[in-house]
Amino acid sequence: MDRQEVLFEYLLRLGDNALILGQRLCELVGWAPELEEEMALANIALDCIGQARLFLSYAGEVEGRGRDEDALAFRRDVLDLRNALLVEQPNGDFAHTIGRLFLISAFNEQLYAALTGSADRRLADIAQKALVETRYHVRHSGEWVIRLGDGTEESHRRMQKAIDDLWMYTGELFTTDEIDRKIAEAGIGPDPATLKPAWDRRVEAVLREATLERPQDGWMPTGGKDGRMHSEHLGHLLAEMQFLQRAYPDARW
Repeated sequence: MDRQEVLFEYLLRLGDNALILGQRLCELVGWAPELEEEMALANIALDCIGQARLFLSYAGEVEGRGRDEDALAFRRDVLDLRNALLVEQPNGDFAHTIGRLFLISAFNEQLYAALTGSADRRLADIAQKALVETRYHVRHSGEWVIRLGDGTEESHRRMQKAIDDLWMYTGELFTTDEIDRKIAEAGIGPDPATLKPAWDRRVEAVLREATLERPQDGWMPTGGKDGRMHSEHLGHLLAEMQFLQRAYPDARW
């Protein structure tokens, strides 16, 4: 791959993570446990969709094939997506939704902070905006993890189960492949493995305050960020998210 192709793939990873997380959170409109939380999650979803538009719009320009952010979001199939497996996991109960949001937001906080120093000025500017939003996402979801973990016996049980079930998908966030290495060598982005110590400290501090146990690291699936493998959940998500565009191709609003 030349530098242009590497940057395109990297931008897809950033954009697809934000896009799929945003779509998952949009599914909760009308289903959140209380009105204020529904509004909060909807606003976080809008932040994610906005980030996705910026990353994917830039990706389309880098690719140079005339595809804009809408084409990249709505006209790619499952194995063309480059999102991490974590963000495509279904919402489940409220604890599961909050646990997923916290774990990925804690990672994104470290990633975007590193990207603000990118040699790619356009990417650094996008990351700066995304970092401000993501710091709120971490704080909001972290407060809920603490509230549920240190709450009733039932809320503690559900929050612990959510963290236990989701933990296996966190390993992929820190895997390093050829694209990550080339991006790091060019000074465009960090090696994901270098983000793990700060992520560990952030996550473990919240888990301690929530009286939750940190799961043991074991086998962790990969394949989402390079498009080799996605769970069956992503196909169902895309069927809903892309339906209108596929039913009415080239429609304009």
